[in-house]
Amino acid sequence: MLTLHRAAVLLADPTAPPIEDGAVLVDGALVASVGPYRPVAGAREREWDGLLVPGLCNPYGQWLLERAYHPDPREELGSEPLSGDALAEALGRAPGGAPGGVDREWRGGSARRGLQRMLAYGTTAVAGPFDLPVVRTAVARSGLVALPGNGAEGGLDPLAAGGLKETVHRPLTVGGRADFAVFGVSSVAELEAVGAGCCLATVLGGRLLYRRR
Repeated sequence: MLTLHRAAVLLADPTAPPIEDGAVLVDGALVASVGPYRPVAGAREREWDGLLVPGLCNPYGQWLLERAYHPDPREELGSEPLSGDALAEALGRAPGGAPGGVDREWRGGSARRGLQRMLAYGTTAVAGPFDLPVVRTAVARSGLVALPGNGAEGGLDPLAAGGLKETVHRPLTVGGRADFAVFGVSSVAELEAVGAGCCLATVLGGRLLYRRR
């Protein structure tokens, strides 16, 4: 099925000029065309009032998924990753007590929630390496691309590590995988100033997996 994603501003490649009123045509999981908007017969259209860019890579993937804890909403501990003293204190008052860090079910659930929350920051790739089998499984099933990394500590916002050019996973090209995100800003400068938390939507392999409510 063809889906045409129309955006107020399109930046298919961070090294190229942006396109006002641009569009990405997606055919299944792949990009069929990229450029100025024009109607495509038979295509479902989605219109985004913001900046559409290639998906981002979170360089803190290993730390976020194997060392931090992503609370379950039922625990009422917020949605930010917890670690160190904050983790020990929070889990001490969580329902059911504090799970052990080596517990397979606990770590798997935390990783799955972390991956879902990354989508809300325009993330389509995560940096490893991932040593825990349960985390490797969670990453593989999520559809996010696993990349090499150095295990650096950081948060959910990929842009905290640098500018858009350094954070984009790969440009949007015809025949390439349709991994991209839309942010509620009108320029790259504004996006870098406010951070990726203004994400409106994330498309992974042509599928709309996150949309801000």
